[in-house]
Amino acid sequence: MSYDSNNIFAKILRGEIPSHKVYEDDNTLAFMDVMPQADGHTLVIPKAPSRNLLDADPAALGALMASVQKVAHAVRKAFDAEGILIQQFNEPAAGQTVFHLHFHVLPRSTGVPLRAHSGKMADHALLADHAARVRAALEA
Repeated sequence: MSYDSNNIFAKILRGEIPSHKVYEDDNTLAFMDVMPQADGHTLVIPKAPSRNLLDADPAALGALMASVQKVAHAVRKAFDAEGILIQQFNEPAAGQTVFHLHFHVLPRSTGVPLRAHSGKMADHALLADHAARVRAALEA
């Protein structure tokens, strides 16, 4: 399958759809998931178009993973998490629903279950607050 330049993440990268950004560099963008499975659920994407890990330019993956790690540290700190879950899906059979390479960064604490990825968007004021917490942790 080929890359669809009209996917929602491509539109976010072009500024056509707003997002709650937490981090950006020359190669990557991180922003809050609008249907969070946990408070602080953040997505990290490459700016270069790729459908998923299977067609990504290997040279771009190093910068992407460095950003995933950086954001994971900040999310863990911002939400006082005991651990971090990193998820990445490739193709529909594996659960991928947005066909632009992305990593989910989810703060985890013992005994706190993940919420369903229900299709219902979270309150934007809450997402803005969560984004501000992650940005503050990145700056600390």
